[in-house]
Amino acid sequence: MEDNLTSTATTHTALYVSVVVFYVLAMLGIGYWCMKRTRNVGDFFLGNRSLGPWMSAFAYGTSYFSAVVFIGYAGKLGWGFGLHTLWIVLGNTLIGTVLAWLVLAGRTREMTARLNAMTMPEFLAARYDSKPLQVFSGITIFAFLVPYSASVYMGLSYLFEKTMGLEYGQALVFLAVLTGVYLIMGGYFAVVVSDFVRGLVELAGVLLMVYLLVHMKGGFIATFQQLMNPVNMPDLFTPEGVLKGVSPGALFPGWLTLMALVFITSFGPWSLPQMVQKFYSMRDKKDVLRIVFIAGTISLFLSFGAYYTGALTHLFFPNPGDLAPITNAAGRVNLDILIPHFIVTFVPAWLVLIILLLIFSASMSSLSSLVLVSSSAIAIDIYGAFSKAPEEKKTRRTMLLLRILCGLFVLVSLLLAMKQINFIVNLMIIAWGALGGAFLAPYVYGLFWRRTTKIGAYAGMITGLCLSVGLFLKWGSPGIPVAGAISMIVPLFVTPIVSLLTPPPSPERIKQIFGDGEKN
Repeated sequence: MEDNLTSTATTHTALYVSVVVFYVLAMLGIGYWCMKRTRNVGDFFLGNRSLGPWMSAFAYGTSYFSAVVFIGYAGKLGWGFGLHTLWIVLGNTLIGTVLAWLVLAGRTREMTARLNAMTMPEFLAARYDSKPLQVFSGITIFAFLVPYSASVYMGLSYLFEKTMGLEYGQALVFLAVLTGVYLIMGGYFAVVVSDFVRGLVELAGVLLMVYLLVHMKGGFIATFQQLMNPVNMPDLFTPEGVLKGVSPGALFPGWLTLMALVFITSFGPWSLPQMVQKFYSMRDKKDVLRIVFIAGTISLFLSFGAYYTGALTHLFFPNPGDLAPITNAAGRVNLDILIPHFIVTFVPAWLVLIILLLIFSASMSSLSSLVLVSSSAIAIDIYGAFSKAPEEKKTRRTMLLLRILCGLFVLVSLLLAMKQINFIVNLMIIAWGALGGAFLAPYVYGLFWRRTTKIGAYAGMITGLCLSVGLFLKWGSPGIPVAGAISMIVPLFVTPIVSLLTPPPSPERIKQIFGDGEKN
């Protein structure tokens, strides 16, 4: 009997490995094909601003939801908040996707094209007439996207460890090498072409996963009613009411932490460089409404699938002792591996394969965008800003530097992920809070309010960064969500106040930025 079980497990592992290898080869093939179409920096970083609505929508949706969402968020937040996580689903869909595209996309596409800006730092430098602001922004992006990238690697490696039998370190190295080779070849065009394929895999996988899991517990209505039971609904009005003692030391009532998470994950994409990049690269602002429908649908299905799966863990692990296999010697449950443990314990082997591809696809998309944007922060926003080389030579050097930095960024993220910092969710929230705090106010006000000044932008950025880092050091891990939300909200007041107290930009500068025919 034991031999049969061992043989079955070996067969499953071999199947998983074979499918993943096939998928990897397909992605590398796309990367090589796209390399032939990538001739300059604009092609490499933005796909020459020529992406249609389907490509733009899938690129946005697949970058939004990675292994951090499907592993870290679904595990920790789904377990901790139960059905309350559906507020995050609602926020991510309506605010993070639909409203973001309706409010920001068309304006961003038009203004960045007018200012010849390919990156967030380039836009801020052109908008506020400040090269130092570009450099400062580039350094900020590189510094905080490294832990974000590390969190994605960690989430995916935990899954590979559980399903394919790879050691954590082996899984990390495999994923890092794949990301580096694939992206170095094809750049952003390779990312968006493969995002379409990956997005279809993700949608099919998440719908099938939720359907079968729900079916195992009596159907959707039955599972929803069970999850509404007070036993599975944490008390949000006391710090101790969330996570059922799994993560002690909470500082704030559950409802405040939950609302902070809704705010960060919904408004974060409004200013995260790897998400805003999708606005730059779309073909025409006339495509916005079509993109809203497609991207909104993707966001709804993917976010619901992730968080509802996390909530369902209460029904599959009803007793405290059920989590013993993922509990350490100190009695702490590692919620980072709750979902991988859940998958290999209850999900049929054939569905594990689909889920593996689902999360793998989501993560590769996010990693590609993160690496590309982070590398551009140095190659375009620092080297490109100060290089005096002739244009042709500058382009060649920038392309080479972009590819080298892609590999370097992957290496640094790999080394950080090797540390296995507790709770991968924290790494992502730190990055989202810091980058949102730095860029949300200067970016949004810069798009719509002519009175915004350079000093106001600096004040908002520095305030957001200082609050994010300072409150994290003060409160530690339990206070990260609230710290992130505060660091994003306060600059929304600081930037306009300081702008009103400082001299406005000249009328000539305003005309150049907003265009002759535009009225605000």
